[in-house]
Amino acid sequence: MFYNKNIRFLKGAVIMERTVLHIDCNNFFASVECIYNPKLKNVPMAVAGSTEARHGIILAKNELAKKFSVSTGEAIWEAKRKCPSLITVTPDFARYYKYSRLFKSICFEYSDRLESFGIDECWLDVTFNRKSPIEIAEAIRQRVKSELGLTVSIGISFNKIFAKLASDMKKPDAITVIPKDNFKEKIFPLPISDMIGAGKSTVKKLSDHYILTIGDVATANPEKLKRWLGKSGEYLWLYANGLDKSPVRRYDEISVVKSVSNGITPYRDLVNDDDVKTLIYSLSEGVAMRLRIKDLICRTVSLHIRTSALEHFSFQCKFSGIVADGGEIAETAFRLYKENCKADITLRSLSVCAADIV
Repeated sequence: MFYNKNIRFLKGAVIMERTVLHIDCNNFFASVECIYNPKLKNVPMAVAGSTEARHGIILAKNELAKKFSVSTGEAIWEAKRKCPSLITVTPDFARYYKYSRLFKSICFEYSDRLESFGIDECWLDVTFNRKSPIEIAEAIRQRVKSELGLTVSIGISFNKIFAKLASDMKKPDAITVIPKDNFKEKIFPLPISDMIGAGKSTVKKLSDHYILTIGDVATANPEKLKRWLGKSGEYLWLYANGLDKSPVRRYDEISVVKSVSNGITPYRDLVNDDDVKTLIYSLSEGVAMRLRIKDLICRTVSLHIRTSALEHFSFQCKFSGIVADGGEIAETAFRLYKENCKADITLRSLSVCAADIV
């Protein structure tokens, strides 16, 4: 007789304990490039924009490059100062989309509750699968490796937030569990920055109040967190206490989408057009991919920037027609930057947004 420890019986009723997996492809862009060029597996390598210019930005790196502390978002010249033997290749987003679809098609075989979280990761609700969560995770890990040549890190927990946290705890090619009965032991000592929704600004504000760990957030007064951080403070308190109830959406579930955006705060400030152009094109491809996944198109593109002086600016352009192409979105966003930003401006962060969604 089959037994699943996630099933409880209460006065004759069957109660299923929720089980969520978060599956994250390791060093995705770099790993895909190594499939097409196996020689890259044995050398420090990175995927970088504008590789003909030393000011190009590192978008992804392999494990060998990580050992030299090469960081996503830094300039090629900075990375090569750390690792003189670093090999850089230009990104090929068509390849990445192909492998993203193949990866998620494997995951989909175990549950139709599959929610993408970027091109290289997703959540999977396996509550009602007859196999144990560990069996499912191990099957996915092995199949992705043997069928696609990629490795994944998988987190298993009772909600989406902790599943994501678990997948980040051990990389690469690993499975980590955060169980409901002793999650405090595993996550309370971790820094706040490890949790979804805790960016640099949030971490700084909380550190000013001597709140440094996830445990500190969990035991803090939720009303004070809300006063300091607004609604996000309330969410952080719920997340830290394991009270996230957000569902994993079905793969075919359509939500009302008003805009699709993609942003980044790079490792260092952006000081020249090459830096800005590289990131705008990378972010725009991400926006276009999300539009295509949901069969959407847009009529407006906007660019949002924050300068090193912490000033915020937004610029937008409305198309006469409709657009879902990453190149056109990127060209428009970069033109907005060139037309509206001074030559000597330095940027702390930027995001590209597609709006007027159809």
